[in-house]
Amino acid sequence: MSIMDFLPISLSPIAISLAVILAVLMIRVHLGTEKNKKRYHPVVATFLSALINFSRLHDYMTELACKHKTYRVLNLFTNFVFTTDPANVEYILKTNFANYGKGLYLYNILSDGLGSGIFAVDGEKWVHLRKVASNELSTKAVRDFSGAVFKNNGVKLARIISEAATSDQAIDIQDLFMKAALDSIVKVLLGIEVDTMYGTNEEATRFSNAFDVVNEMTLYRCVDFSWKIKKLLDIGSEAMLRKNLKVVDEFVYNLIKSKTETVPNSGDDPHLKRRDIVSRLLESRETDPKYLRDMIFSLVVAGKDTTASTLSWFIYMICKHPHIQEKIAQELREATNMKDNSSIDELADNLTEEALDKMQYLVAALTETTRLYPAVPLSIKFVSWCHRMRRFVHVTILGQMDLV
Repeated sequence: MSIMDFLPISLSPIAISLAVILAVLMIRVHLGTEKNKKRYHPVVATFLSALINFSRLHDYMTELACKHKTYRVLNLFTNFVFTTDPANVEYILKTNFANYGKGLYLYNILSDGLGSGIFAVDGEKWVHLRKVASNELSTKAVRDFSGAVFKNNGVKLARIISEAATSDQAIDIQDLFMKAALDSIVKVLLGIEVDTMYGTNEEATRFSNAFDVVNEMTLYRCVDFSWKIKKLLDIGSEAMLRKNLKVVDEFVYNLIKSKTETVPNSGDDPHLKRRDIVSRLLESRETDPKYLRDMIFSLVVAGKDTTASTLSWFIYMICKHPHIQEKIAQELREATNMKDNSSIDELADNLTEEALDKMQYLVAALTETTRLYPAVPLSIKFVSWCHRMRRFVHVTILGQMDLV
């Protein structure tokens, strides 16, 4: 998908020409006003180069990071500093964490999709949402329920892959992982089957596709300085975002409404233990649909693409290293006491907590995969106040990616 896809045909040449002129002027003015250039990290890109390389943005940023541990990317209205320096990462994410939040700039970009979810807010709201999510996800009922959900969907996934292998049929395994992750997360959140793996729910399939577009168009805002104008005129990428966001919201709000109507009052069955997260929140009198929508959306963002991309890279890596694959398979056989001819259902029945605890080599392989190909390769932070530079800046932390 090219940048032309997001601009009206008649405006594309004008917009690009204007962008080039603005980029040149911005660089000249910025460099001309620096009194002591040694105080600043080098400028190696602008919003225009990021826009041109949007389809390969992570690869492009990796190439730049291989040359500079810390560098700047100039935008029209703000300064971006990218860093992979471990000392900087520790300072930003740990030592002085309170000074690095989302900021209004990033909130404006994310809020249409994420609302007031945990990935878009700062301060007390962030603390509250983190506490709620942590408490819910750590309860024994939710842990047991989610474990059963992931195991059941894992069986479905294994059958689809097995059938494809038996019939010598090619499959898009990342797309399959995306669907498996979405099915599992929606089940854990709402206790509802959407079954996008088999495609039996057309509405859920439309939601899944629209969700991906919303994420892509939201990310596009980070490199498109004209997104607010497009939003006002309802054109290009912003028209796509609005259209797909409507599909996403309708799906999520309908699920919340259905769940609100089916969850009994506390007096109906006091012994019934609710295992899905939304039911538990509803029983604790957290009934605001917007609050629940934002939490659901954020948790889907946190779990869907991250899980699917990690599994995809993991399969890629063990296919490149067959000896690692065999060691993992051998560890699995020993931990579950299974044979090569055991069925998928038999394997699932033997995947207990005790068996999983024995699979240390598998954990090491997954950990190494995430080191090389992190599920969240970028983390954008806003500096509340930078006393040295006397202006607001953004700091973006790059993951390891292919740097090691």
